[in-house]
Amino acid sequence: MALNIPGLVALIVFYAITLAIGIWASWKSKKDQKKGKPSEMIIVGGRNMNFFIGLFTATATWVGGAYINGTAETVYLPTRGLVWVQAPIGFALSLVIGGLFFVNPMRSKNYVTMMDPLQETYGNMIGSLLFIPPLIGDIFWFAAILASLEATMRVILDIRSYLAIIISACIVILYTLLGGLYSVAYTDVIQLIFIMLSLWICVPFALLNSATKSIYYTAAQESYQAPWIGQVQTEYLGRWLDDFLYLVLGSIPWQTYFQRVLSASSARQARLISYLSGLGSFLMAIPSVLIGAVAASTDWNQTSYGLPTPVERGESAMILPLVLHYLCPIYISIGGLGAIAAAVMSSADSALLSASSMFAHNIYRKTLRKQATEKEVVCIMRVSMVVFGAAAAGLAFYSHSIYDLWFLSGELVYALLFPQLCCVLFIPNTNTYGSAAGFFFGFLLRLLAGEPSLKIPPVIHYPGCSLVDGVYIQLFPFKTFTMLLTLGTIVAVSYLVAFLFKRNILPRRWDVCSVIKENSAFTPPPCTR
Repeated sequence: MALNIPGLVALIVFYAITLAIGIWASWKSKKDQKKGKPSEMIIVGGRNMNFFIGLFTATATWVGGAYINGTAETVYLPTRGLVWVQAPIGFALSLVIGGLFFVNPMRSKNYVTMMDPLQETYGNMIGSLLFIPPLIGDIFWFAAILASLEATMRVILDIRSYLAIIISACIVILYTLLGGLYSVAYTDVIQLIFIMLSLWICVPFALLNSATKSIYYTAAQESYQAPWIGQVQTEYLGRWLDDFLYLVLGSIPWQTYFQRVLSASSARQARLISYLSGLGSFLMAIPSVLIGAVAASTDWNQTSYGLPTPVERGESAMILPLVLHYLCPIYISIGGLGAIAAAVMSSADSALLSASSMFAHNIYRKTLRKQATEKEVVCIMRVSMVVFGAAAAGLAFYSHSIYDLWFLSGELVYALLFPQLCCVLFIPNTNTYGSAAGFFFGFLLRLLAGEPSLKIPPVIHYPGCSLVDGVYIQLFPFKTFTMLLTLGTIVAVSYLVAFLFKRNILPRRWDVCSVIKENSAFTPPPCTR
């Protein structure tokens, strides 16, 4: 296969447009920085983001390369199918729940990042510890979506993988570094429009290809493979529910989400952005579902791809670019490539800004150097963007293992950070001791459950744990179970420790975090030691 020159030219034009919009947005943000703190302008857009811009950027954040590629792959896989496509509904419900319960408490105290209430309640040291899971998650997320773009470019353009990763990472880092949230938000608008138009244009050509049977027939009837609707076997119901709750609740405690709702000009607008972006992210999954169904309904022997099929070659993760390349005209597949590139950049810049914002604001300013000036904080934020972006680009070359690490880090955010955030916002009088106990207990439980993708055998065999092809599979909803135990540990230890100190069962001098004050039984000031 030769280098696809028209496709490469089209991609360069798209990148140039994106970079130009990002630079223009950075110029606009610098004009507005005179009205407030430069760091807050970069992180939350001066809390005056236009409603429609906020809606586009919130939607585009969730509709990433991994989202549209993963949706198509899940529908296509014979062992999965549509019933296992949980992300569209899961993300939509997550954004609705976030709007209903989390927006008002976070906005009422003018927080800048989601780590602010955690540091305010539990102290800077515990806050720094809690920063680790989302930091790792954002870096692995960035790396995973870069890897998804690399696979697409390799299929459609036939260019070297390292070029796709390096060029994409450099462009994202550059415009995010220059303009912060303004650049991210304005580029998200053009990226989301491009994703929507490009994928929908590709769908009819794929559906009408002569090698493809009617997806209505193959939805319930076995043709070239099992029906693409799929099924959930009884023994897998616990795992299905666990994954669904993980997507719904585990998608809330991310700075990428709170960055959008905190940047809105009012709480009402923030809630509307949350609700409508949930609907938008759901609708944006429809083209990927149809493409996955087309792939499951295609006789690949009638295409130039030939046999064996993608799933038999172990290339199911690339099913979306394969459909675009082998079932669509070349000029249409180029548009599809642009859609995937846009999806990658719309999520990658959000992950990069999220990690660097929390590091500069919560770690550097609040923990390492409390007297830091605004200029210092902005400088540290930009340096961290380069460092985190370079780290993600390096990890993207290990595409097979990076997805596993991303999923694992997401599980840690769900199991460890979601209970902590719920406690500081909704459960009064939890304290530093409870937070620390919950963190370490939850981490230990998750580790003992094992991780097949990383070849970590389970020590705890939950009900339904079975050995399949030499690998232990946990069918019990252990992720949600771990999250609930973490929540219970935080509350129980907090109240127990407060009770023991208040009744002088434990000497007050042992209260190293000063959670008990004279004349105040259960007031938890931050631990400063």
